[in-house]
Amino acid sequence: MMTPHEIVKPWLNEGVNPVKSEEHFAPSNIALCKYWGKRDKSLNLPINPSLSVSLAHLGTHTRLTPIDHAEDEVWLNGLCLSEDSAFSKRVSLFLDLFRASKPTCFKVETRNSIPTAAGLASSASGFAALALAVNDSFQLSLDAQPLSVLARLGSGSACRSLYDGFVEWQMGERTDGLDSYAIPMSETWPDLCIGLVKVDAREKATDSRSGMQRTLETAHLYQSWPLQAAMDIQAIKDAIRAHDFACLGAKAEHNAMSMHATMMRRGPP
Repeated sequence: MMTPHEIVKPWLNEGVNPVKSEEHFAPSNIALCKYWGKRDKSLNLPINPSLSVSLAHLGTHTRLTPIDHAEDEVWLNGLCLSEDSAFSKRVSLFLDLFRASKPTCFKVETRNSIPTAAGLASSASGFAALALAVNDSFQLSLDAQPLSVLARLGSGSACRSLYDGFVEWQMGERTDGLDSYAIPMSETWPDLCIGLVKVDAREKATDSRSGMQRTLETAHLYQSWPLQAAMDIQAIKDAIRAHDFACLGAKAEHNAMSMHATMMRRGPP
């Protein structure tokens, strides 16, 4: 089983030392066919394929700047986070993948135009934007496929936030996960509009990583979820191709309810 460091190592440019700021934007995405459960936690490899729609101009702006400090600085929506915060730790662990031979520290400034950790995939857009900034800062020059893999190492759903429109995340079969990446669908739907209603912007009580792992380990009906998701994703793709809004809504809702029913069968924390 490969580690994230082993995945990234062939992409590194040993002669490059990041010297300037890089800033990128990535859109958030809403899954129409959900990703819930991992076959490999360290590589964020999913148990089932998933499909999402981009939120276009809503997402995350991230600036990555090399600094002459002993530790990284992680800023979220204008606030400097403690190095012990969960998000700060995740960002620094992701950056560790690229600085094994060059202990450069960074200031990471992230601003979300959506509520953070409230169910609108801010971690997906955040790590997609960070992956884009890393790609430029370290001069990796990655094509779309490995860049999607790179974003996935930060946050699974981030691999889908590199694209606009409808995007499928292939679950893949390889143990190294190099066949598990996002592919944009060629179909467009200009008349499709998405409305967001904020009823509660507070952070979720249980983050997605913990929730899906608890479901995988304790829900006695979990084995039916990957089979259901495989059927749902095909039906959702068919509805998108046909521009059948009623069918799309019904299938996406069915998939979401199936996921929540699976969660409700989990054991106590």
